[in-house]
Amino acid sequence: MTVALLFVFGYPVVRLIMMSFQRTSKGQEVFVGLTNYMALFQDEVFIRAVRNNLTLVLNVPIMVAAALLLAIFLFERIRGWKIYQTTLFLPYLLPIVVVGLIFSYIFQLSGVLNEALIAIGLPQLALDWLGSPKLALWTIMFVIIWKEVGLGVVLFLARLMSVEEELFDAARIDGASWWRIQWHITIPQLSTVIEFFTVISVITMLSWVFNYVYVMTAGGPGNSTMVTELYVYLQGFRYNQMNLAAAASVLILVITGILIFVQFRLRERAGEEETFA
Repeated sequence: MTVALLFVFGYPVVRLIMMSFQRTSKGQEVFVGLTNYMALFQDEVFIRAVRNNLTLVLNVPIMVAAALLLAIFLFERIRGWKIYQTTLFLPYLLPIVVVGLIFSYIFQLSGVLNEALIAIGLPQLALDWLGSPKLALWTIMFVIIWKEVGLGVVLFLARLMSVEEELFDAARIDGASWWRIQWHITIPQLSTVIEFFTVISVITMLSWVFNYVYVMTAGGPGNSTMVTELYVYLQGFRYNQMNLAAAASVLILVITGILIFVQFRLRERAGEEETFA
């Protein structure tokens, strides 16, 4: 069984790494060393894709902060909090393709948003959200935040539900303000979960945004929303540059592997903290 699993999951990775050091010449694979990797970093489209992925990482602190605030408000049992909880988590359950199609219709030049802005007398705010090189990536970032923040809310809320109420009650009796309670009790109690959600979100921004971009903009306009996953897809399946695509995939695999290792370390630390608590 172990051998079968190693073959199924290990062979493709080994083959991918081998391809990244080869080039096809006269129908044969020839070893070319780091040539493919050097070509990547000389390709302006790939550099733009990496830059866009790094820009998408800016989503992470926004997502963490928004999820934290929403979880705190829900934990305080505001009226209708169960309905709000379901409403916030529902977008995360929706398929990315469905979300992309819906928001493509909303944000297109003659879409629902612009028509609504014109109808209420604000035509100056009706912009080409997905057709403008300056706005397209930021529009996709908004959609990603809208969909992914629900996971953070549920994670934070689940952790808060396990915290002893006496901690909060004692702080209130001592006259601690709302902000001091959050800073000295809520955030420390959520520290490990915040780290976990941050790592997961960074992985998402670096290697899990293909569907958003492909459905909403296909990397355009003018490569303004090109990301590394889409670059791999285009090089491998549209331009038949499989070795170049393999090199880009290896880079994504290495970065993602490092982040997954960090994630497991956070899980181990969380388990140790619960053991000693």
